Amino acid sequence: MIVITAPTGNIGRQVLTRLLAAGESVRVIARDPARLDAAVRDRAEVVQGSHGDARVVSRAFDGADAVFWLLPADRRAAGAEEAYVGFTRPAAEAMRATGVKRVVGVSTLGRGTPYAGRAGHVTASLAMDDLIASTGVAFRALCLPGFMENMLRQAGAIREQGAFFDVTAPDLPSPVVATRDIADVAARLLLDTSWSGQEEVPVLGPEDLSNDDMAAVVSEVLGTPVRYRRIPGQALRDRLTGAGFSDAMAQAMLDMMAAKDDGYDRGATRTLPNAVTGPTTFRQWCEDTLKPAVAAI
Repeated sequence: MIVITAPTGNIGRQVLTRLLAAGESVRVIARDPARLDAAVRDRAEVVQGSHGDARVVSRAFDGADAVFWLLPADRRAAGAEEAYVGFTRPAAEAMRATGVKRVVGVSTLGRGTPYAGRAGHVTASLAMDDLIASTGVAFRALCLPGFMENMLRQAGAIREQGAFFDVTAPDLPSPVVATRDIADVAARLLLDTSWSGQEEVPVLGPEDLSNDDMAAVVSEVLGTPVRYRRIPGQALRDRLTGAGFSDAMAQAMLDMMAAKDDGYDRGATRTLPNAVTGPTTFRQWCEDTLKPAVAAI
């Protein structure tokens, strides 16, 4: 039995699809089971509730061999530490109590860099990994750079303004990865019962790209000029708090972006023995995903 958290999210949904296609017995934790596809509700056991709730995770992990661990976004949290470590603490206790053998978690790059202790979401995510590892389970932390899918948040601006916006430097190459490739790696690990121990697994796309590089690719795929425009950190903070982020979570995002601008996510390379390079190029992702999204606006 494999437990999937966040099964209606972008990554969790894709992991769930792959496990069901492999004929695996699956249990999902869902706040709102109605958001699950009917086919999923027919084939997977559903535990309703939050995976930050001790009673819910105790029930869900009972008899489970493996867990896919992915945090929900909590823009209103009192701070990043609470959003990551505080939310995960009941699950860590349930892992110990129920005897879960293996955990595959979604995490971030950055451990061992000078920025790891002051990088907002990154710092909190790495502390979450340490908490899970302290339970003694076999653990694979999928350490990720930025997602290609983050560009979808700016599909409207791309369509209407011919631009996308961020606070990082325009010419800094950084790795990006498609969520489909993350889901492939997660599903393979969850289906493989042979591994043990604890390890970080960097999952990277096939290329490093700057924001200007991505703008050039988007322009070519869409057949219209698209520019990258850098904005001040305060503008991003105002946008986040206007969208309902707490001050602390907005600051955690700014701290992460500042570390990214300093190159924290370039510490992991594709030559590392445990690194996985996903096959999806940014151009292919733009053709498959971004172009239809922009056209649909």
